Amino acid sequence: MDPEDSKIVTLARATRARNASAQGAAVRDETGRTYSATNVELAALRLSALQVAVAMAVSSGAESLEAAALVSDGDGPSADDEAVVRELGAETLLVAGPDGELRS
Repeated sequence: MDPEDSKIVTLARATRARNASAQGAAVRDETGRTYSATNVELAALRLSALQVAVAMAVSSGAESLEAAALVSDGDGPSADDEAVVRELGAETLLVAGPDGELRS
């Protein structure tokens, strides 16, 4: 795995573990900046970790994404997750288990 891709998988794993969340995600924008997040599960708001990470990147001025990573012990990314990552041009969407082993 590319060292930069390994970095976002590591960030996603660490964020997930730190918050004891179901999902952790990290994205890398066109300038190399990274953003990591966990899923949000509130009564009035539900967002996947990828959706939160992408929103953080966009609200910080990112215009496109180079790569994204999702770490979860459950299923892979939803169709909505894939769509939001692709909308910003990311060609790489890494999916890993909590141990960091890639599933896809």
